[in-house]
Parts: sequence; C-alpha cells; structure tokens
Amino acid sequence: MPNERGATVVIGLGNPIMGDDGLGLAALDVLRARCPPAPGVEFVDGGTWGLALLPVVERAERLLLLDAITCGKEPGTVVTLHGDLIPAYMMTKVSPHQVDMREVLALAALRGASPTEVVAIGAQPAVVDLVGNLSPEVAAAVETVAVRAMAQLEAWSL
Repeated sequence: MPNERGATVVIGLGNPIMGDDGLGLAALDVLRARCPPAPGVEFVDGGTWGLALLPVVERAERLLLLDAITCGKEPGTVVTLHGDLIPAYMMTKVSPHQVDMREVLALAALRGASPTEVVAIGAQPAVVDLVGNLSPEVAAAVETVAVRAMAQLEAWSL
C-alpha cells in the first residue's frame, strides 16, 4: 500500500560511471547545494535503483526527475518534459536487466498511486559508455538543468 502522499520529490537518476548517464546525479548535487531544505521537499539520489524507487514515486504528489534524456537533439541540449511525454523519452537502459523509470511510473499508475504532476528535466547525452565522466557538452548543461529544476520547484511554490 502506498505511503501517505503530499511530498514533492526530486530524483536524480543515472549511473555516473556511464558517462553522460550521470547527468541527473550531477544536476541533483548542484540543486542540493543551491536550494535550502524545505518542508515537504525530498531530494533522492535515485542512481540506478530501478524498482526500488517505486515507494518513493508513489508517495510523491509532485515528481521532478533529473536525467539524461535521449531526444534526438544536439548533445547537451536541455529539455523539459511533462506528463505523458516522459515515458516516450525516458527509456534508455545501460543494462538489459535494469528496470527503467518508465516501468516504475507505469507500475505506480497500475497501482493507482501516480504522482499528480511529473516533470523531467535533462539533456541529450553525447556518450553513454564506461568512461566515468560527463562529456564536455553535457557537463556544460548541468547548470542549466539545475536552474530549470529550481524554477520548476518555484512554480510549484516550494
């Protein structure tokens, strides 16, 4: 049974040893450094938790995802996705065994516990490979992703 809802949850996603896949975690670090803790707002290092994120997602009233988002644009292009657009773009897996966020969101919906609002902010990756650091294009986008995340939290009046 899902937990009591009402929280705003910001989840940084990705695997930092897989190049640009670590964007979400880098942006979460910047966001944490700039946003003082606020009641009802939870920052989560989601890494590659997969299905273990289900309880976190189910307790969220508003969910903000930070991640590398493959959208067919130039590397480092920052994008913001809302609602139904999110599952179409958030489907890159670094392992065939990994449960992706799209599946977590679908399971939360099936259980009747979807967040009321879901927004994803990220950037087009250049390199998703075992390189251990962000590409220059995506490293340059981290700041913009964090600023957009702060703006989204402000729009939600938090």
